[in-house]
Amino acid sequence: MSSAPRFLASFDSASAMLMATAAYLRGEPFPALGQPTWLKPLVKATDLLPRRLREAAFVVAGFSEAVSGRRLARVDVEEVSQWVAREYPVRRYPAVAIGSSNGALVHLWAALGIPWLPQTFFIPLAERVHPDDPMTVLRKGLEPGRALLDANPDIQLHHMHDANQDRLMVRALSYFRYKRRTLGATYERFLNQRLAPGGTIIIVDCRQSWPTTSLGDRFVFQHGAVGGATEEEFQHGGARVEEYLRRYGSPVRRWAGPAPDGRSPEAEWGFAPPLDEDIERFARDHGYRVRRLVFDRPSSPSPMVADLYRWWYRQRRIPANRLFVESFIVLEPWWTLRTGSVPLWMTFNMERSLTDVERYLDDRETFDEIHLALFQHGVPGAVGWKQPQRWRQVLDRATRTGRYIGRDLDAFPHEMSMFARYDEALRQIPARYPLPGYLTLEQFDDFLADSGGYDEVHWDQPVARHRAGKGGVQ
Repeated sequence: MSSAPRFLASFDSASAMLMATAAYLRGEPFPALGQPTWLKPLVKATDLLPRRLREAAFVVAGFSEAVSGRRLARVDVEEVSQWVAREYPVRRYPAVAIGSSNGALVHLWAALGIPWLPQTFFIPLAERVHPDDPMTVLRKGLEPGRALLDANPDIQLHHMHDANQDRLMVRALSYFRYKRRTLGATYERFLNQRLAPGGTIIIVDCRQSWPTTSLGDRFVFQHGAVGGATEEEFQHGGARVEEYLRRYGSPVRRWAGPAPDGRSPEAEWGFAPPLDEDIERFARDHGYRVRRLVFDRPSSPSPMVADLYRWWYRQRRIPANRLFVESFIVLEPWWTLRTGSVPLWMTFNMERSLTDVERYLDDRETFDEIHLALFQHGVPGAVGWKQPQRWRQVLDRATRTGRYIGRDLDAFPHEMSMFARYDEALRQIPARYPLPGYLTLEQFDDFLADSGGYDEVHWDQPVARHRAGKGGVQ
């Protein structure tokens, strides 16, 4: 494992999922979200702190990774691509995935034994603002955002502000997410050196979009994000927003954000189409195949991947009765396979994710064991947040054992020690199975044929691409 560029956020989906995927391909587990294990005792010690000090520690940890606006003019995102390439073992792969971040698909890449190259990365900008003042957030991000774009002509920038589930962090930093519009020299070199001749490039195309406000060429502001509150609530407020803002002592009762003038790929999860065109060009020039995995919501592939693992375990003649419910970046491909667990990934830890899990359990054969991980964001009572009792009901659906893999479910969402404990909890599962060989794309095709396919996931289907409206970026 190599060091990431200092201007990247390690607590972001793309960075964590990249490190988890690469660790598995190196034959390694993924403890502590890929952070140094010597930090574990410090993270666990936060259990001893009162709530407000835990929140402060959470913010300090995030702010320690933020960069100043002046530094953005010197950022070269090609350094990120170079780090990505260094993370993976040097060998030839039958396929390489490129595109949207997705925790469920981390387990697909592990099963297929292939690398994934992210399109989107998160640069945290040091900026102190009131979380409920999105217009000031927008204004303060204009100059550093344009400096980043001027220095990197092959990207587009999505300045995202979510005062709901990111309430703690956005007091100290702004969320700048950039998306590659071209492969760039490093990704092209990686494909030429690591992808087998005639191999397959898998475009990971999540079509989740969001209302945005254009700030110039290749630059949009996104007020809100996928999670607990709806687009309508971010734009116009409502009873849930009023209650939430009152609880946190806000001077306002709704967020007065900028008027959207279009839709764009969602900042964290959506795929920007210009990269698709560049991949097609590169594949034609070098004799590679292109296949597409297309889905509308980040959580859409989760049932498919969970069912794939259950199918795979039965092919291997091992039990397929242990479910591991993962949340955001709390995931572990190595221990999932080592313990014979079926991974069911949730986008986050809010109402929609809970509903997705309940629907999956309603529609599938029961599990003897259910193990649950919840990402801790430190904002109880956020719009769409569900109390610990609702998550206990998920665990109660196990026919034998339901287990929260943190220390205390009642401490959710303030149990920051979860990030240092989840891998240790998985190691306590007594079952052990040898790591399997990799599945082939043909076997994945066979599984989809056997299952009848999935309505929310299109594998090589000719579906219409979403396009940004007026003022958006593609």
